[in-house]
Amino acid sequence: RYFDENIYPVLTPMALDQSRPFPLIRNKTLNIGALISKNGKLKKADFATVQVPSVLPRFIRLPGTASDKNEAKVPEQAETSAAGRTAEASGASRTAGTSKSTGISGTETKPAEVRNIILLETIIEKNIHKLFQGYQVLCAHPYRIMRNAELGIDEDDASDLLLEIEKSLKKRQWGEVIRLEIADDVKPELLNVLLKEYEIGEADLFQIPGPLDLTFLMKLYDLKGYDALKVAPYTPAQVPAIAEEKNIFKAIRKQDIFLHHPYLSFDPVVSFVQQAASDPDVLAIKQTLYRVSGNSPIIAALENAAMNGKQVTVLVELKARFDEENNIVWARELEKAGCHVIYGLVGLKTHSKITLVVRREKDGIRRYVHLGTGNYNDKTARLYTDCAILTCDARIGEDATAVFNMISGYSEPSSWNSLIVAPFWLRKRFLYLIEREEKNAKAGKKAKIIAKMNSLCDQEIIAALYAASAAGVKIELIIRGICCLKTGIPGISENITVRSIVGNFLEHARIFYFYNNGAEEIYMGSADWMPRNLDRRVEIVFPLYDEQTRAQAMHVLEVQLADNEKARVMNSEGKYEKIDRRGKVSVNAQDQFCEEAQAAIPEEPEPVAGNRTFVPQMRDN
Repeated sequence: RYFDENIYPVLTPMALDQSRPFPLIRNKTLNIGALISKNGKLKKADFATVQVPSVLPRFIRLPGTASDKNEAKVPEQAETSAAGRTAEASGASRTAGTSKSTGISGTETKPAEVRNIILLETIIEKNIHKLFQGYQVLCAHPYRIMRNAELGIDEDDASDLLLEIEKSLKKRQWGEVIRLEIADDVKPELLNVLLKEYEIGEADLFQIPGPLDLTFLMKLYDLKGYDALKVAPYTPAQVPAIAEEKNIFKAIRKQDIFLHHPYLSFDPVVSFVQQAASDPDVLAIKQTLYRVSGNSPIIAALENAAMNGKQVTVLVELKARFDEENNIVWARELEKAGCHVIYGLVGLKTHSKITLVVRREKDGIRRYVHLGTGNYNDKTARLYTDCAILTCDARIGEDATAVFNMISGYSEPSSWNSLIVAPFWLRKRFLYLIEREEKNAKAGKKAKIIAKMNSLCDQEIIAALYAASAAGVKIELIIRGICCLKTGIPGISENITVRSIVGNFLEHARIFYFYNNGAEEIYMGSADWMPRNLDRRVEIVFPLYDEQTRAQAMHVLEVQLADNEKARVMNSEGKYEKIDRRGKVSVNAQDQFCEEAQAAIPEEPEPVAGNRTFVPQMRDN
């Protein structure tokens, strides 16, 4: 009954025969493929497909379970309906157990909170015969295709990059098929139809023993009544250096400020732009934007600054993959507000995270700079771990001006005070820093490198690390994702360790430490050790000068190197293993950072006790 009343009217079955070509299937949509026949013979079966509607809830609560107004639910009176019967028949309905059909497991112990759900595609699959009256459905299985998402824009010949990207975005849904996902129990005859049509080889076929497209799990996680099974939400702490000072510029003048998100609040970054927008002494704001949130307070602040007559320059990277459409909208909004908008650079992505505020003060012009490892996105700043600094160091301020002059069309400077910028200087600088440690080790001096990043796959960097390791340099790498370096190769990488930390937050910061014969150098930035970051993007890596920020960055590295709960260490076979904690104090880096951030929050002053007298304002006679 639920299928007949709520799902059936929305479905559009499409068949393939001599008069009807293979239907166009949109990128990443969930579909059900079927073989249908009038005589029940597989050899003469026709292919048919139906798209699982994205406008309907992906999972539906079965009758007799707890209700929630925000979730679709099979009506109580339909408990013995076709949907309910087929759910039980297919094994999709389970009580506090594992669902074979949906792959969902529950460990709840309170019967009142047990909820039985069924996936939308399971209901369609079990009722699909109703879509093909007069045919026998021989088999039906969910499948999904993924298409090439490259936009393929010739930037040199594009007269208007924004318009070209808009046109290309429409084509993305129909690009070349590069991946096919399908149920692992699919009949070979049905699979062969799809493989032949999409010209998919074995390497690009993924047969999955469970549901396809697991994005629905985020909504499942939001179900109420299961707080005991979830990690308690964390509220970012105030930044101690800013908490007591309302004027952020005054706070920055006192000292460089180290930010560690999401343990410390992202609010100072937003406040930095907001105060600059309304401060009459601020003359200009310049910023790069790669990915921002919906209803971004930073975008609103930039618009406000332009309306207040300030010079506002914003580089909005239109080529930020899968954020192109959002960024086009923001770029047009900023232009309407009076901002100078740069739509990225020809042939390069601008991935750097930098904001420059130029302020007129009593002793002259002063430049305030925010540099970070993460995007100006107040939403992901609660989920991604990133580091940043707020500074008014003149060396960095001068370089920041040069960066914006460079990306607005002026040629790059012949030298830099402190910033290391890709794609022109960053690769050479990293190679120099690694080779310097190698030379120190060969000279019998202590040599050490610690590097934290998302990915490592650059061949030249890896070769330099191998050479440094062979010379005796101790190298400790903290790499969340891809790592093409191998540890434990005799005589080559015996001095290299690689660990990956996957916790409640997504590790996203990049920090680089070089011992430098005791004159230690510490850098942070937006770049990984990947060819795209070093050669094809505008990236900024910046040194830490202030002793306090240096100590804070080193603390991040030291705690993560001590992590023995969420860390996994790569072995000589390239596999990651848990750390043996027997006899050791348990260390969870992310939990420790949360505790330290909360402990550092300044205490509220006690209210002054005593009587207060309110004096009315009297009119003079």
